[in-house]
Amino acid sequence: MKNQRKLILASSSPYRKSLLQKICPNFESASPDINETNRADEKPITLSKRLAFEKTHALTKQYSNHLIIGSDQVAMLDDTQLHKPGSHKNAVAQLKRSSGKTIHFYTSVCVLDSSTEQHAVDTDHCIVQMRPLTIAEIERYVTLDQPYGCAAAFKSEGLGIALFETIDGNDPNALVGLPLIKLTNLLKQFDYNVL
Repeated sequence: MKNQRKLILASSSPYRKSLLQKICPNFESASPDINETNRADEKPITLSKRLAFEKTHALTKQYSNHLIIGSDQVAMLDDTQLHKPGSHKNAVAQLKRSSGKTIHFYTSVCVLDSSTEQHAVDTDHCIVQMRPLTIAEIERYVTLDQPYGCAAAFKSEGLGIALFETIDGNDPNALVGLPLIKLTNLLKQFDYNVL
């Protein structure tokens, strides 16, 4: 029988859980407790890949015969990393800085076989061109969508799409936090086919 391996999502994010359910209805999730601090001179893509791997690796003792999926997203506005704003005030400030500018999203996904420690990682790069936004539009958007737990202070799967001029990327799911196309291909490397 196919797909006997159990899947674990190394995340407590409701967004990532919802995305994974699109292609794999049966999985468990657990929150990996890792330090997400940047290392000195670490490039965004390197940080994203490292954290995706560390999230999977953090759960290997707890889940010793599973395929563990980890993902991490790094959003960059010029040389500044955009974190989750956490509050209305911070979200408004982030969107003011981003207005009319380009944001690069590096979303890495890692699959780790906890029984062998074998793993594979891939990264989706998505470029979002924000349209010029008025203060009134920003305030209205933040009040309606409350994107306090989203990097770059918007929900692309919600009203946040109205903030964009263009999106240049291969997988709209990656912008939400889990690149499903890349994940599907990684799972195949471990003989796990979602179809």
